[in-house]
Amino acid sequence: MANRRPISLACWDYDRTRALREATVRPAGVDLTYLPLAPEETFFRMLRWQEFDVAEMSLSSYVLSLFADEPPFVAIPVFPSRVFRHGSIYLAPGSTVTGPADLVGRTIGIPEYQMTAAVWIRGILAEHHGLPVDAVGYRTGGLHSPGRQEKLRLALPTRFDVRAIGDGETLDGLLRTGAIDALYTARAPRSFDPAAGRDGVHRLFPDPATVERAYLRATGIFPVMHTVVLRRDVYQRDRWLARALLDAFTEAKDQVYEQLREVTALKVSLPWVVSAAEEAAALLGDDFWPYGVEPNRTVLETFLRYSHEQGLAGRLLEPAELFAPETLADTVV
Repeated sequence: MANRRPISLACWDYDRTRALREATVRPAGVDLTYLPLAPEETFFRMLRWQEFDVAEMSLSSYVLSLFADEPPFVAIPVFPSRVFRHGSIYLAPGSTVTGPADLVGRTIGIPEYQMTAAVWIRGILAEHHGLPVDAVGYRTGGLHSPGRQEKLRLALPTRFDVRAIGDGETLDGLLRTGAIDALYTARAPRSFDPAAGRDGVHRLFPDPATVERAYLRATGIFPVMHTVVLRRDVYQRDRWLARALLDAFTEAKDQVYEQLREVTALKVSLPWVVSAAEEAAALLGDDFWPYGVEPNRTVLETFLRYSHEQGLAGRLLEPAELFAPETLADTVV
């Protein structure tokens, strides 16, 4: 398109970004090429080769990238993925663990120590359930395929016992045989079978939704998993892109609220989607998936504190340090 900046965006196919993919919402001044890639692929390719102009990014990986001598990215306060992670903790078959504190001294599998889901899980279990972060041993590796490594080099304090699993091993296989006691993972292990109960791989919290609602009521936190980053050279060449993209992501996301509440004919293939949207609004407010710094200040401050406490972030960052200055305030009119 004439006079529009061509920009590539790698981001999964979310309902809240679909208007960008379908070009019914267009960032001002931008000719957008939307690449609907799964998060793991996007993160790896952006962190390793910086292939895209703009990309969805693990919040944890982005925070760590800021400590590089020349930080490669600049984020905007858009959060395409948010997930409560109480349901992402799995126990080995026949485990005697009945609560988080029973995991003290045990061995926990995690795909990567620095991954956002694991940071949230460790922080929540330490702060709210009596399981200190350094009270367990962590074993890292591929969930279903051997050979996964940390995307970023870590220099952790020695009080954290973090080691890779063996060549040819997978976390799912180790959990299934009881070689590890538990697993923190964003993706469910294939061995998880809800029908098997405690005789199979099972969740630490059997009814995670109830625990998650209680956590939300107590803290006000709906955990952020991913943000959106621009390559720093792209941002420095055209700083206006940060605001243009934030506005477009926000418009695309806001359109979804009406669709979730549509009762004439359900637009989402879940029978009680309208009730779920109404409950989310009752618990979190009408804008229950907010972008911007201020609506997410508590969430971001908590995550940044967890990252620092867990030996990841080199110092305690403030939320405003994460994002392009052009995105931190409303436009003046």
